[in-house]
Amino acid sequence: MSQKPRQIRQVVLDTETTGINPKEGHKIIEIGCVELINRRLTRNHFHVYLNPDREIDAGAIEVHGITNEFLKDKPRFANVVEDFMRFTQGAELIIHNAPFDVGFLNHELALLAGEERRVETNSTVFDTLAYARKKHPGARNSLDALCKRYGIDNSHRELHGALLDAEILADVYLLMTGGQASLLDEGDHTGNGGEQTIVRLSADRAPLKIIACSSEEELAHQQRLAKIAKVSGNCLWQQ
Repeated sequence: MSQKPRQIRQVVLDTETTGINPKEGHKIIEIGCVELINRRLTRNHFHVYLNPDREIDAGAIEVHGITNEFLKDKPRFANVVEDFMRFTQGAELIIHNAPFDVGFLNHELALLAGEERRVETNSTVFDTLAYARKKHPGARNSLDALCKRYGIDNSHRELHGALLDAEILADVYLLMTGGQASLLDEGDHTGNGGEQTIVRLSADRAPLKIIACSSEEELAHQQRLAKIAKVSGNCLWQQ
C-alpha cells in the first residue's frame, strides 16, 4: 500500500505596524497570512487588524493608510494570539525581511504575561529578502522590484496592506524559488523571456476564505480593498 505524499505547509506572512522599532514601543496593527500546501494557494488565510493602544507615526500612516480612529474598536494582540499561533503552528513562514516582522511578533509575545513562546519555536522561517539578495546580488530586491522582475502585476498596490502584500509575496516566492505560478488560475502563463508570470485573481473568482477573523475584520478588509480599487481602478477580489 503506497503512502500518501507528505504535505508541505507554508504560510506567507506580512505585518503593518505603528512605526519601525518595537524597542521604542511600536506595535503591530495588522497581520496578514495566506496558506500554501505543496506550493499551491489554498484560499485559506488569517487576517486581523489590531488596536495598538498607542498612536501611529504619521510616516507609517502614509505607507499603509491605517489610522488611529480606524483601529479604536479592533481587538488587542492578546485577543488573537492563540488563533494566530494555531494558524502558523508547524508551518514554514515565508516573510520578506523576516527580522522585521519576527522581531515585532516576538515583541508582542514578550509583552504577554506568562508567554514564553517565540515565533521560531512555533514555526520555521524563510526570508525572501535574504534569498533574493543571494539570487540577484547588487539588484534592488524590494517587493515592488521583485514584482517587476518576475512580471507580477501589482498595480493595485497603491497602499501597503498586510494581507495584500502577503498574497503578492506568495506569487513572488513561487516564481523566485521554482518558476511555479500560484495555480489559482489553471494553465501556464508565459511572459518575457519565456518565464512564467502570475495572472491575478479574476473578478469571477471567489474571495479567499477568512479564518480566525471576526466579521468586523472581514468588512474592514473589503472596505480597504474598495478604497484601493477606487484609487487604482483595479481590485484583487470582486464579488
